[in-house]
Amino acid sequence: MSDDHAAHAISAYASRINETPNLDRIADEGMRLDNCFCTNSICAPSRAAILTGKYNHLNGVRTLYEDFDARQQHVAKILQENGYQTAMIGKWHLGHGGNSDPTGFDYWNIFPGQGAYHDPEMIEMGEKKVFPGYATEITTDLSLKWLEKRDRNKPFFMMCHHKAPHRPWDPDEKYMDLYKDVEIPEPETFHDDYDTRSSAAIEAQMRVGRDLRKRDVKEDPPGGLTPGELKSWYYQRYIKDYLRCIASIDDNVGRLLDYIDENGIRENTIVIYTSDQGFFLGDHGWYDKRFMYEESLRMPFLIRYPKEIKPGSVTDSFALNVDFAQTFLDFAGIQAPEDMQGASLRPILTGAPPEDWQTSMYYRYWEHMDPEHNVAAHYGIRTHHYKLICYYGEGFGLPGTQNIKKEIEWELFDLQEDPYELNNVYSDPNYQEIIKELKRELYELKEKVGDID
Repeated sequence: MSDDHAAHAISAYASRINETPNLDRIADEGMRLDNCFCTNSICAPSRAAILTGKYNHLNGVRTLYEDFDARQQHVAKILQENGYQTAMIGKWHLGHGGNSDPTGFDYWNIFPGQGAYHDPEMIEMGEKKVFPGYATEITTDLSLKWLEKRDRNKPFFMMCHHKAPHRPWDPDEKYMDLYKDVEIPEPETFHDDYDTRSSAAIEAQMRVGRDLRKRDVKEDPPGGLTPGELKSWYYQRYIKDYLRCIASIDDNVGRLLDYIDENGIRENTIVIYTSDQGFFLGDHGWYDKRFMYEESLRMPFLIRYPKEIKPGSVTDSFALNVDFAQTFLDFAGIQAPEDMQGASLRPILTGAPPEDWQTSMYYRYWEHMDPEHNVAAHYGIRTHHYKLICYYGEGFGLPGTQNIKKEIEWELFDLQEDPYELNNVYSDPNYQEIIKELKRELYELKEKVGDID
């Protein structure tokens, strides 16, 4: 798993801006999921949902400022209890010390907080150490070392979690000149003016040409640029460093795939590549995530398992991050606890989705008007055809929120007519019956997952 790697920066997802041959190997030799979504597009909450199979109001990590209580049940503990060797290497980002250190892992070695790209300090089984080198290489080196030392008579579960490509985007030295003389295409919605949208879109402080800092682009812009030229200047520097960080991830995914293939465990090993959420790559003029808009909501999910998954297959069936834990347990032949809220993805991965498979999903972003990005809290529903979002206007005093009360606002997008989500049709008379039906389903989902504040 990586951090903030948008699906549209992977060539297997037809990226306009990137080539990722090793990630594409997983898709070519397995399956690409085209509708994998996070239930809260922010790092720690997504990671907590992946581990526990529960939504954030139940696993206790609704914002970045709520540490994970690792005493609770989660998928690694269950696998460990059932004879699996387990390891967590790289970005934990769920707090550390007290009750937040990793549990359920025979070996863990994590970055404190976000971690550093170069010569990072890491916490190995509770002991702080500095590891010379580049974070992505180090995470892979440690993962390969653990794989080499494991008991080959037992099954294993390893979480190899890269820091990259999280902000600030610091590439490995060998990729500093990648794209040096290349102009990266700007996204179709780069100059979005947020017309028809809620005030949340207008007020968000994540605009490429206005809110990026010198630390993000490593130099001051030249003088004499128009506002449009300045925005493009910032975009080129941001996106090139972002893609340079991904180049290292792709290389190191290749190293792990080669190890698995060369050590005779390819047929019986499930390999998954994902990220904790999506990311705006200049889409709507933004960087970062948080919103329920597609680029932020959508997670990459590539999976290879020769025993059961057909090479080169694709599915548009819905998959959620709360489904991951039950999926791992299902493939391991272990009964999932009843309080896990997801569903095993195994039926859709093996090409046999049941008739009653989920066709809508519930989303909630809790961190209302956080001081850094100023994104309003919201919840919503996405179906294959529509997306309905409610900006409900308060933070309920949660850590990381501001006490700024706002009027409730709604957005409705017809994803088939408007895939870039530029036209909010909530006030369009032609959609009023659809809105009624979507609201009914939204509140049914809300109640079903137990989010009944």
